[in-house]
Amino acid sequence: MRRHYIDNLRNATILLLFPVHTFMIWNNFGSGFYIWQGENRLLSTLIVLVNPWFMPLLFVLAGMSARYALQKRTVKEFVQQRVRKLLLPFLFGLVFLVPFQTLFARRFFDGYDGGLLEHWRYFFTHCTDFSGYDGAFTPGQLWFILFLFLISMVSLPVFRLFPYQKAAGRIERLPAGAVLLLFLPVWLLYYLGNFGGFSLGKSLALFLLGYYVLSNDAVLDRIGRNLCWLTALWAAGTAASVVLYYRYSYYGDLWVNFIGWCSILVLLSVGRRFWNRKTGFTEYFNRASYPVYLLHQSVLVALAYYTVQFCDSLPVQVFCICTGSFVLTLVVYHLLQSVPVLGTLIGVTPVRRT
Repeated sequence: MRRHYIDNLRNATILLLFPVHTFMIWNNFGSGFYIWQGENRLLSTLIVLVNPWFMPLLFVLAGMSARYALQKRTVKEFVQQRVRKLLLPFLFGLVFLVPFQTLFARRFFDGYDGGLLEHWRYFFTHCTDFSGYDGAFTPGQLWFILFLFLISMVSLPVFRLFPYQKAAGRIERLPAGAVLLLFLPVWLLYYLGNFGGFSLGKSLALFLLGYYVLSNDAVLDRIGRNLCWLTALWAAGTAASVVLYYRYSYYGDLWVNFIGWCSILVLLSVGRRFWNRKTGFTEYFNRASYPVYLLHQSVLVALAYYTVQFCDSLPVQVFCICTGSFVLTLVVYHLLQSVPVLGTLIGVTPVRRT
């Protein structure tokens, strides 16, 4: 039986990228963005509200999905599916999408007035801090797709060496408190393979915890029975995070990983209880979610470049960039997915014919 709550949570989380990346245009983290309009504490705090969990949740859901997929597919079929859904879109996006958004960053910050072809050559011959905000090489938003592909491949021998069936007996006896403490390896591995805050070690830990722990129905049942105090802890911790950041700019790694993991447990339990059904939203975004992820930031950056130049009102800028990039991304997605080769290159899932 397909677990629709996994699809619904994944799709909703990917859609969160539109407001999050819109707010990044006014972030006060010191990290900049492709288009940056100065610091705004309120918009930055809204990012803090979801930042601890929204990308980590995607790795957990991917780990859970991998276990269910490997129940139905051979390893060879799983690898072929990962290549088609992740590796090909990553390579396509790296060549054709990310240089496009760094072109606008270069124009915005450096006044570059050359063409796309000249910038494309610059992009692949200059490497600085991998942010791409200076127009140089970066994987951009594709870091997630690259990480997920690498982690999927690296995990296969782990799954063979430590089969899920052998670990399930011990895992399903874990009390809710012990599951909550699993944020500790996530936090510790954050410092392994960390590239500007994007941690390969942490992502691997989340993927494996999704595969071995959070795909276990007994563990999820136990979390569900303890949902009241976990939700209270999550709400209090999230409120504390917002206050600490808004007033004191505090954003500690240990605290963030704890709140992020607590949030994931609550969201999985709530989603499993109340959103485990197939809807029109589920059907549409099951095909569109990864292409939308691939395309969204390039569209958003291009739209933001022009919006901030022709409009001075902050609320209007935020609304136009967030909603406009969402609509334009869906338009671009539909145009590309209608062409078979391009649809494959952006990771469109083929329709199963019965």
